[in-house]
Amino acid sequence: MDAPNKPKAASLHPNETERLQALRSYGILDTAVEPSFDDITKIASYVCQTPISIISLVDEGRQWFKSEVGLGIRQTPLEQSICAHALLEHSFLEIEDTTKDPRFDCNPLVTGDPHVRFYAGALLRTPDGLPLGTVCVLDDKPRVLSAEQRDVLAALARQVMSQMEFRRALLLSDRLQRNISRLMAVAGHDLKQPLQVMVMAIDRIRNKLTDEKDRQRLGYAIDAGMRMAEELDRLAETSVLQTGFGAPDVKPFPIADVFESILANWRLHAESKGLELVVVPSEAQVISDPTMLRAIVGNLVGNAIKYTERGRVLVGCRRHGNTLTIEVLDSGTGIPTEQLAAIFDAFHQINPASEGLGLGLSIVRRTAEALGHEIELKSDLARGSHFTVRVPLAAKSL
Repeated sequence: MDAPNKPKAASLHPNETERLQALRSYGILDTAVEPSFDDITKIASYVCQTPISIISLVDEGRQWFKSEVGLGIRQTPLEQSICAHALLEHSFLEIEDTTKDPRFDCNPLVTGDPHVRFYAGALLRTPDGLPLGTVCVLDDKPRVLSAEQRDVLAALARQVMSQMEFRRALLLSDRLQRNISRLMAVAGHDLKQPLQVMVMAIDRIRNKLTDEKDRQRLGYAIDAGMRMAEELDRLAETSVLQTGFGAPDVKPFPIADVFESILANWRLHAESKGLELVVVPSEAQVISDPTMLRAIVGNLVGNAIKYTERGRVLVGCRRHGNTLTIEVLDSGTGIPTEQLAAIFDAFHQINPASEGLGLGLSIVRRTAEALGHEIELKSDLARGSHFTVRVPLAAKSL
């Protein structure tokens, strides 16, 4: 009896050892689902009109999915990987009909569920040019992407790599105790460029569509891209040391300046969720860096609004000797006890389904440390969360 046909595994990359070392240096394999990556697979699916989209990383003996839409699994054996074949391409691999390609006609993903007939993948490349995986889309019927769709897929791949580079730099800075703000300022700029290209390309595609439902779906994709852009703007605006990367500009100033900024920036966002944002006025003068203190309080307020579904967010302050304690209280669901120890860690999300990169409270901690301000958190699942920041009072307020 003849042996059953087996899938034809891709040849290893010429620099496979170096490639695998590079992949593992990002510390991303086997990490939890993250909304910022899930947004990218959703956009890929919207734009390319495919039921399946994946961020695939080709590891030793397997391909692992940082994010997937429509597949329902997080990894497959390497011999089944179409993406492993894509690593041998220059930048892009598109297969109109897998059943007519001898590399894939016996692949279990083709002959069985999910019956992949179409594949298109844009390579994820390191700055040194080593391929790590793909952002890919799959369909159960043969097809061809338009030029615009290929452009968007390539832009999404650049966006994934930018986020991975940012992640690696930030994690490295934690280990080496480097200044997180310099990394945020540089990475925030680098992340915005591919994102802007992506949103513009999606908008061009939407303008060519006549079906209102398709236009609406691409509208969702644009909204997701804009949410990502807003998060990057927050990173840039809350950079601890900003463009000069020098020492904090500590000086006396009225805390009212910070509170007025909070009202201006967050009132409409709170109202859109049906929340009341209450900022209790104060005439106190404090000693701090105004921009950095605004970053601390702004991130605390944004976080409170994000995790509060009803009620209010209250911002106020109390004097204790020569210190002013700034307080941010919310009526949200509170933070589970087991998460309190990790709440200020980079990329930590209280709710994995929430938007953003999970950096807000990490920014708060790092900025407070740079200024020498003490920050504390108390939380009750029934009453909400209570953040405090202790800032020195200026001589005029003592």
